Amino acid sequence: MKRSWVGGLVLAVCAVPVVAGTPELPANPRVLPMQFVLQEPAATCATDCRPLVFASGMITPDTPRRFEAFASDRTVRDAKVVLDSDGGSVLGALALGRSIRRLGFDTTVGRADRSGGLGKTASIAPANCESMCAFVLLGGVGRDVPARSRVLVHQIWLGDRRDDAVAASYSAEDLVLVQRDIGHIVRYTAEMTGNLGGGAELIEIALRIPPWEPMRMLTRDELRRTGLDREAAPVAGLQTSAAVTPVAAAIERNAAQGERGWAAVEGGSGLMLVRRHPLTVEGERIGSFDLSFGCGDAPGTYALTYVERRQETGRATEPAALDQVRLWIEQTDLKFQILSSRSDGRQVESIAVATVPAPLVRAYAAMATRSISVQTAAGGEPATSIRIGNAGIGKALGQLETACDRSRGKPGAHARLEATAR
Repeated sequence: MKRSWVGGLVLAVCAVPVVAGTPELPANPRVLPMQFVLQEPAATCATDCRPLVFASGMITPDTPRRFEAFASDRTVRDAKVVLDSDGGSVLGALALGRSIRRLGFDTTVGRADRSGGLGKTASIAPANCESMCAFVLLGGVGRDVPARSRVLVHQIWLGDRRDDAVAASYSAEDLVLVQRDIGHIVRYTAEMTGNLGGGAELIEIALRIPPWEPMRMLTRDELRRTGLDREAAPVAGLQTSAAVTPVAAAIERNAAQGERGWAAVEGGSGLMLVRRHPLTVEGERIGSFDLSFGCGDAPGTYALTYVERRQETGRATEPAALDQVRLWIEQTDLKFQILSSRSDGRQVESIAVATVPAPLVRAYAAMATRSISVQTAAGGEPATSIRIGNAGIGKALGQLETACDRSRGKPGAHARLEATAR
């Protein structure tokens, strides 16, 4: 977003006469086109032994091509890209993020620290990831922001009118360009975050900050919510079944691959159909939930599991426990049994289960226009009502039916999640 716009990077350079005998100042690497340096893991590496790709400098329209060539020439595999950048070209940044995701690389924020001396392996020192660099960071399959590193964002703007944006003149064509690239960013964040959400909040925060204000540094909580730091420690005090962990991990992998509809994944109790969806009230995101179909206890049924994470709403009281979950599928009203709903003061995690007849699921999957509705109530909190389409379920349902047919008669061959007693 910074100093650039749609396809080109324009840098203002001061022309300063050079007097004979005056030493030439070294160029600031952060304003030069992005450079890449590969560091292989040390022979004595014991923990995280992935190669590091240090990426520092401005993002230009040519940066994605150069990155692809760099990774290909060195046959880089399973790497972590370390970002230190002021941002740059909007389209260049989005293409670079997509390349990082396609190659399966992780991302972090930092710079190479070679203070250990010549020939020593560089460590990761704190650095800034600014403007469009934040969206490159989002391209990593795994993402983290070290404690002393920072991510800063602001609005995208016409690069040649940033210095005095209020006094500048703008044409209709200029507004079209701005709107078009905002659309590119929206599409990209949806691809990168999938059903995990967070991309919308990242865009909203960035678009709040005009070019005449300092860039906005994201808080640690915002880094976690927007998905830029996925290494945050899990919320303590919430105990659910061990079956939740492999299912959640499978959904995370599904989202990381860009899948946004229903998908068949292997959970703790076998194959399941899963989908993650934002939990909202009047468009305001208050959490997210996972819905999953697994093999039922009886022939001709499926076990349906609802796992919700509801955030605090800014009120003085802690979030209320969930007390009702209902689902409408093919005009049939199903009530869930709530197994667990516990709060740590910031967030409530809830688990509820139900049994659904297989013909209803088949009818839901039969036509593209079908949808189901999930409603919840939680104490004095606003009720939620979410409509969920059936994208992807037509293909995945056949896999689940086959898996359930094979498992019939086997003890415990169902995929319902159970809460751990406390």
